[in-house]
Amino acid sequence: MNIATITREQAHTLDRRAVEDYGMTGAMLMENDGRGVADRLCAANLDGPVVICCGAGNNGGDGFVVARHLDLRGRAVRVLLLADPARLSGDAELNYRVLEKTDVPIEHIEPATLDQSLSGAGCVVDALLGTGARGEPRPPLDEVIDRINAQSAPVWAIDVPSGLDCETGHAARHTIRAAHTCTFVAAKPGFSVPGARAFTGEVQVLDIGAPRKLVEEVLGGSR
Repeated sequence: MNIATITREQAHTLDRRAVEDYGMTGAMLMENDGRGVADRLCAANLDGPVVICCGAGNNGGDGFVVARHLDLRGRAVRVLLLADPARLSGDAELNYRVLEKTDVPIEHIEPATLDQSLSGAGCVVDALLGTGARGEPRPPLDEVIDRINAQSAPVWAIDVPSGLDCETGHAARHTIRAAHTCTFVAAKPGFSVPGARAFTGEVQVLDIGAPRKLVEEVLGGSR
């Protein structure tokens, strides 16, 4: 059976056309991303608080949305921001500013204190790097990834495990080993590469609310 996949370029095209051709906004798409991940986390009936590790890009923005929706549903959740808030921009910054006004704890931490901040977590969410990332994660995220992997709590990755190239399936020396990956629109080509499953765990495909017509046009011959 042929399974649809979406490349890095196709994902960018889908987002762009959803905004330019259909009048959606990036914030709408990010909202749908995060709500979908929160749905899956709630359905998993995890024990203990969910700790979301966020980077400075849109993957981190997805994490902020996940946190807000988990809090809305009464789930214990806290956010660890592994970046200077001043680096946030666009939709990620928008959702960070919204989250700041809620009761969700947000810690701005350094890697050296990460172990303490992750203590007691029922689940750790990787919202550090997205599909645009290539090559070795740069400091301090390389150390952050290693410390997350050393925890006993299961890890859920948003869209792609940080450190795994979504196109080639090549795993950097510092790559998240997730139990579950909630990816958007379709699986990424790299997920089917031998050995990638050790990093993605179970892959769950979520929609982002983009119109079916648009998704089919963009995916085109990728089946």
